[in-house]
Amino acid sequence: MADRYDLSNQRRIAANVLKIGVNRIWLDPEEKESIADATTRNDIRDLLESGAIQAKPKKGVSRARARQRDEKRRYGHGTGHGSRKGRKGARTPRKREWITKIRALRSRLKELRADGTLPPNVYCKVYRKAKGGEYKSVAHMNAYLMAQGHLK
Repeated sequence: MADRYDLSNQRRIAANVLKIGVNRIWLDPEEKESIADATTRNDIRDLLESGAIQAKPKKGVSRARARQRDEKRRYGHGTGHGSRKGRKGARTPRKREWITKIRALRSRLKELRADGTLPPNVYCKVYRKAKGGEYKSVAHMNAYLMAQGHLK
């Protein structure tokens, strides 16, 4: 059945008054006649007050799937090679990796110097080697020091 009332003008005015899009305007089907009679912005404001015209709520994008994915990723799932974009250094920059490593090496060296395990001359030599990128980890440096006979 064709609708007798063309309410597109009222819908447009209501959208303008509410400062929202035309598609978010809800017109009460029971009040079609009174809405059709409304021709001015004041008439539309009265209908808004009475509830014959209302604004529909905003539609958002659900974050449920994103939260679920983030939870799995925290657990370690879905982070394989096929899911990565960018080069190897894109996820953790090389500089950040270096900073983490050198801080660990230097704090280990300070521990060994403080408890008297490393004499100053050896400390100095190993410190410079660490700075030069000789050791890939604390374990690697410890293995070197053991091989040299400085650690037991």
